[in-house]
Amino acid sequence: MRPPKDFFRPLALGAPAPVREIPLRPSRMIHFFDPSNAKMLAKVPDLIPQVDVLLGNLEDGVQADRKQAARSGLVDIARSSDFGDTQLWTRVNSLDSPWALDDLITLVTEVGDKLDVIMLPKVEGPEDIHYADRLLAQLEARAGWSRPLLLHAILETAAGVSRVEEIVQASPRLQGISLGPADLAASRRMKTTRVGGGHPGYLVRTDPVGDDLQAGRSTYQQDLWHYTLARMVDACVAAGVLPFYGPFGDIKDVVGCEDQFRSAYILGCVGAWSLHPAQISIARKVFSPEPAEVAWARRVIAAMGDGTGAVMLDGKMQDDATVRQCQVIASLADALASRDPELAHAYETATKEALA
Repeated sequence: MRPPKDFFRPLALGAPAPVREIPLRPSRMIHFFDPSNAKMLAKVPDLIPQVDVLLGNLEDGVQADRKQAARSGLVDIARSSDFGDTQLWTRVNSLDSPWALDDLITLVTEVGDKLDVIMLPKVEGPEDIHYADRLLAQLEARAGWSRPLLLHAILETAAGVSRVEEIVQASPRLQGISLGPADLAASRRMKTTRVGGGHPGYLVRTDPVGDDLQAGRSTYQQDLWHYTLARMVDACVAAGVLPFYGPFGDIKDVVGCEDQFRSAYILGCVGAWSLHPAQISIARKVFSPEPAEVAWARRVIAAMGDGTGAVMLDGKMQDDATVRQCQVIASLADALASRDPELAHAYETATKEALA
């Protein structure tokens, strides 16, 4: 491990200086598209203003004989599009694949000035981040870029989960981590073929009443991913890295998708993946605090003054801890309002009414 004094030194001569703090940009949805698909590429200009993050996917979902076409398609769309405030990300192939090296060399040297984040699949330890970190620095130096690209790890193996605290500390360019439930399920030998979401067999049952073991016993489906997601969020927050929920594969089940996204949001995630346009609006809704929630947060902050002590509002005690909770909501609302005029108006109106 590098000593602290060397942590923020470039890893290659001529590479840009590493970032010292990960920017907290609105990233409510990371919308995936296949750059090898001409129909999807044609929709990119319309998608750009709808999403916070647009991600050109080169890994799972792209057939082996389409890998080069996907890479070339992403280069073309990056060069020809104005993304404005929308972030452009890519998910490259896993580091143990025959395509990963060409993905990184091509994308960093040819469109590194347009990309914001490179997502690495199946990260199993800090050594994966160290490898990509050094390689990106070399490629940035070769291309002459002045801004370092950021890395994003996918937590989708048991080995990765067991070392997540090491992974988040591996590089100053680590922007975030996403939970990859499908590959993680396979890695753990879990008995589910779903992509995200729960499973009807993973449940708890109320105790029996009397001798009849069947009558009156309710069952409640449990969250398969709660432990992993909570551990990931804690590791990310401790390192100043952003946590994300990954995919929800049942596109038709918009209700289940919203529930899964909301659980992740409440637990501390800043966004989730969207695999279909129908999930874009769900992520926007879920990962944007409600106007009434923002208004209440700002009312508490205003009542608390310097943020110390305690006050009573509507019969409820508010103290130092609750004002810090409210500051989380208010800060998120400010960031989203700067990007979304409709939300900005809703937040301002609700707050004026609450403080009147």
